[in-house]
Amino acid sequence: MRQDSRNLYRGRVVTLNLETHQLPDGRQGQFEVIRHSGAAAALPILPDGRWVLVRQYRPAADGMVWEIPAGRLEPGEAPADCIVRELAEEIGYHPGRVEPLGLMHPALGYSDERLHLFVARELEPVPQALEEHEFLEVVPLPPTEALHLLAAGEVTDSKTQVALLLAAQRGLDRNE
Repeated sequence: MRQDSRNLYRGRVVTLNLETHQLPDGRQGQFEVIRHSGAAAALPILPDGRWVLVRQYRPAADGMVWEIPAGRLEPGEAPADCIVRELAEEIGYHPGRVEPLGLMHPALGYSDERLHLFVARELEPVPQALEEHEFLEVVPLPPTEALHLLAAGEVTDSKTQVALLLAAQRGLDRNE
C-alpha cells in the first residue's frame, strides 16, 4: 500500500515518483515508480491471413525494432478505442473487429503500465497519419515468417513477443 509519494519528474509519456509503500510483512520501503496512463496494442490480421508488423525506429533501442502497432491511452479512453485509433494512424487500417488477446504489465519492477493486447480483423484501408517523430515501415508477413523472426531472436519487443505467442497458441497462425 502506497503511503507517500514525491514527484521527481513529469513528462509527456511518464511520471517518475519516489514512493514509500508498506510491504506485506509491515515494513516500509522506498521505490522509484514510473506512472503511465496505459497502452493498447494489436496484432492486425489481413483478410488473406497475413499478420501486420511494423519496423519502427526506437531511440531507446538505438535502431529499428519489430513491433505490433501500439499506442498510449488518452485520458478516459477505452483500450479498444485506443487501438482502433492507433491502427489507423500507424498502419493505415481500420478494423471491423477487435478481440481481446490479453493484458500484460511490461515492466512491473518499476512501472504501473497496463498494456491491453488485441487481435484486429476485418481491416479496411484508411489514410495513414503518423505523428511528427514517428518513423516506421508497415510489413505484412505470413504468420510462419513472423513466428520465424520471433524464434530467431529478431523480435525483442516484449508486447510483440507475447502477442505473437498468444496468437500462435490460439491457432491464429493457421489462417494462412
